[in-house]
Amino acid sequence: MTQDHSPPSTPERGDRIAKWLARSGVASRRDAERMIAEGRVRLNSAVVTHPATFVDAGDIVQVDNNVVSAPDRTRLWRYHKPDGLVTTHRDPEDRPTVFDSLPPGLPRVISVGRLDLNSEGLLLLTNDGELARRLELPSNGWIRRYRVRVFGVVDERMLAALAHGSEFEGVRYGPIEAQLDSAKGDNAWLTVSLREGKNREVRKVMRGLNLHVSRLIRTSYGPFQLGTLQRGELEEVTGKVIREQVPGLPPAKSQRRA
Repeated sequence: MTQDHSPPSTPERGDRIAKWLARSGVASRRDAERMIAEGRVRLNSAVVTHPATFVDAGDIVQVDNNVVSAPDRTRLWRYHKPDGLVTTHRDPEDRPTVFDSLPPGLPRVISVGRLDLNSEGLLLLTNDGELARRLELPSNGWIRRYRVRVFGVVDERMLAALAHGSEFEGVRYGPIEAQLDSAKGDNAWLTVSLREGKNREVRKVMRGLNLHVSRLIRTSYGPFQLGTLQRGELEEVTGKVIREQVPGLPPAKSQRRA
């Protein structure tokens, strides 16, 4: 009888716990690492002390003593954010949030980037923190496009100069494409496009041109469009479109249960 001398197979190793939490939609990987450092994460009842800890099938993961379900299939939604909502799960000022406004039955989701309190338009939401991180990467080169209403006198030469980058209050901003669409009196509508946005970048750059932004609407984020979505409306992106736009995204390991 021939003996089999091949080495024993090694079971597939699970994900690092920060990645696992991100894929479960708890938070981004960076925020998950912060939760671990704060001692808020447990694995099989033991406090996790290092982000290199791995989660295997059958393990029980808890955040703030609440059991976290294993990653489900990756999902993505287009959401028309109204103004007056903050893009955060917990607001210290107790203002209404995007996540409070979502319909019941939706899994826990996180946003891809943010829109500030007074901004509106397209906001992408996902149950997968890894996908959110991928969509936010500047290396994607994805254009974020806005319709912007401003008050003041628009100098089209100064708008065009933004394409070479600008500096305002000591902060350097990358190239911005801005064009005048229409003007009536001291009010004008602009189309503004940028590839990597800093916090409140459009508002600050416009202020540097002596223009006050009275309305800001994001109309697209890379290949994803606001389209005909009404304020507060939510629409899921098909898995086929996600795979086409984000190639190489690993499949969710939905066979795991925590």
